[in-house]
Amino acid sequence: MSATARTFTVRHVQLLRAFFAALSAVMVTFSADHSAEVGFSVFGGFVAASGLVLLIAAWVVPRPDGRAPYILLGIVDLLAAAVSGVPALRTEGAFFLVLIIWAAATGLIELIAGLRARNIDSTAKDSITIGVLGLLLAVILLVIPVGYSLDYTVEGAGALTLTGIILAVGMLGGYTAIVAVFLAIAGFSPRRAEEKKDAATGTATSEPVETGGQS
Repeated sequence: MSATARTFTVRHVQLLRAFFAALSAVMVTFSADHSAEVGFSVFGGFVAASGLVLLIAAWVVPRPDGRAPYILLGIVDLLAAAVSGVPALRTEGAFFLVLIIWAAATGLIELIAGLRARNIDSTAKDSITIGVLGLLLAVILLVIPVGYSLDYTVEGAGALTLTGIILAVGMLGGYTAIVAVFLAIAGFSPRRAEEKKDAATGTATSEPVETGGQS
């Protein structure tokens, strides 16, 4: 293992992703404007930062045979960021479409990677959890009608309207908030030592393994 790999671990990937997710959640929560434009701006920044972290991590954190999930997730994130940055595509329908495709794709990648590594990597459960959260977000957005509109009145605030895009942007904020908390807990969890078989010598060695999944 290189010096870089020892200093930049799964723990740091978890914490960096938690930071960007938390930042996105705060931006959505404290923004009075939940339009498609604002939603795309927050989402685009979130996936761009996350994508870069994942691509860098792919070369310094996992085993060589475990790089594929990082690379795939990084590519999907950066593609979503690129689409989010096109002004002409910042419509309500496009926001739903991009978010659903992204959540489903990343959710499947994380879930499959976690399931495949569950018997050889004690941290795979975190990937499974993040994957399920992504798929759940995709399902929720599929249920919300793009053209949904509900007029209601709040005492002291007057007449208000709840729309599909407001719900969708709110779901993005809720998703990033949950992911931020989960990844932060995973990143700050203590390391565990596990007995591993050295492939070259066949002798048992004890190596520290970071908690936190491949996500």
